[in-house]
Amino acid sequence: MIYSTATVPVNAVGETKLTREQVWKGLELKARDARLFLPPGLCTRCDVVEESKSHFVREATIAGSDLREIITLEGNGKVTFFQAAGPREGAIVNELFEDEDGALQLKFYCYLGLRDREPNGPEERAEQAQLDSEKGYKAALLSTLKRTRELLAEGRLDA
Repeated sequence: MIYSTATVPVNAVGETKLTREQVWKGLELKARDARLFLPPGLCTRCDVVEESKSHFVREATIAGSDLREIITLEGNGKVTFFQAAGPREGAIVNELFEDEDGALQLKFYCYLGLRDREPNGPEERAEQAQLDSEKGYKAALLSTLKRTRELLAEGRLDA
């Protein structure tokens, strides 16, 4: 199994300050349409295909892999992506919280396995190393915040 986590401050020195509500709106947008947040061409399809009071389902093609994810939005603090179909199984979580000093933080964590691969085998170890690297989910968190700021500046973020 793969377990990875990363946390970044939402309002690093020198960055345009974001409120909890603005970050939450960005996370919601990313959950509904990853194309707005990923590098051009990485996500070629992202459609919400089912919606209920408790969750929605999106189907996407990211990095050439077809995915089906069940996504829950909890309050204005946590988005969970349950991997229903695709190369991974498990859950990916993005969570907003205030640290002990009251500063807003954005945290990622996941508990995943690779479908049809040996548990803790070479593919899972490689995935673990990639997720934990500087180009892994820490970079994705920073990119999400950067894109949220851009959408805010463009007037495309209602929060």
